[in-house]
Amino acid sequence: MIDKELRERIIAMVHREVVPAIGCTEPMCVALCTAKAVEKLGCRPERIEALLSPNILKNAMGVGIPGTGMTGLPIAIALGAIIGKSDYQLEVLKEQTPESLEEGKKYIAENRITIRQKEGISEKLYVEIICTAGSKKASAVIAGGHTRFIDSEACMASETSVTSNTSASDASDVPLKLRLVYDFAMTTPLDEISFIMEARTYNMNAAREALKGNYGHNLGKSIERPLSKGIFGNSIYCHIISRTASACDARMGGAMIPVMSNSGSGNQGICAINPVCVYAKENDNTEEELIRALMLSHLTAIYIKQSLGKLSALCGCVVASIGSSCGITYLMGGDYERICFAVKNMIANLTGMICDGAKPSCSLKITSGVSTALLSALLAMEGKCVSSSEGIVDDDVDRSIRNLTSIGADAMCKTDEMVLNIMTSKH
Repeated sequence: MIDKELRERIIAMVHREVVPAIGCTEPMCVALCTAKAVEKLGCRPERIEALLSPNILKNAMGVGIPGTGMTGLPIAIALGAIIGKSDYQLEVLKEQTPESLEEGKKYIAENRITIRQKEGISEKLYVEIICTAGSKKASAVIAGGHTRFIDSEACMASETSVTSNTSASDASDVPLKLRLVYDFAMTTPLDEISFIMEARTYNMNAAREALKGNYGHNLGKSIERPLSKGIFGNSIYCHIISRTASACDARMGGAMIPVMSNSGSGNQGICAINPVCVYAKENDNTEEELIRALMLSHLTAIYIKQSLGKLSALCGCVVASIGSSCGITYLMGGDYERICFAVKNMIANLTGMICDGAKPSCSLKITSGVSTALLSALLAMEGKCVSSSEGIVDDDVDRSIRNLTSIGADAMCKTDEMVLNIMTSKH
């Protein structure tokens, strides 16, 4: 068993990375930063300037803002200034009312908000908010993590402080390997990790609530309809895809429904949690098995994000689907070797799926990721694994993961620039 001190550090890391969020985390991150700057200002600002990294812009342009019926950053910033509370973190807008929404629309109509790309930074997750009211001025900066505030005065004085003080993983994080992830999930006393079941409560509730409305592209509901069942059948596969896509439909469509996120992404949280929960229920796994499978799924995703970074050109569903494939493989009765097989099978298939921003059609990408997760788990349980003579897969599973993340974090940077250029040129 892993020693108690290391277990406690890993648990603390999971608590930091697996948190509730309402709506897409990028606009919520901007709203959070706005709320903090306004709190420092001490009054409602007359003007707000938002300086954002390209990846924040990309992920916030086309996504619904919960409870507003609107998309994009202006309403998120306006509501962050009017009703946002920084203590609520990624649930910063949860006290929204019809009255505050009207105030927010008026604030936008008065042209009080300016949004620009921040120049001269390499940090992919960067938000700087500057608020003014008369002669008063206050600012706040989030960088390196969706809720990670840093010294705004130091940032404005020196651009290098942005990159030198932030990294893909927090300094207090435990450097992970897949074997450590597996051993932690399998051997940690159950009472120390049972808190992860709260994630099931959040995300399965989101899936149920989503089916009551019409959100996004209604992919989850479409899979439940007779035509789809005639194609997919009334199967475990169909149920997994529906419950996962539904939660994404609601979140990207602007529903006021909280989900449990992973590594700063609600969609990654959905992808890491919902397939595992549905499979465990349909397969009659025990509660202990579900707890360990959820921890394995979440921690695998956190491990991969340590070298990939919070935001990248690689779609986050690739990362979270690898986690859910590991969790499902374990629930099928797989051991560490079979879980390594599942990871390699995933990397051989989904590498290269681009992130072109948060939006309703993310449910389609999540469906692709979860479908591959199930396929990879089934192959792994049959003892089938993509070999090191094929593509970027290596004999060593951790090197295979690093091959994936180096492509997503480094080699696809030019792709990221082109995607943003295409998106912005349309508007």
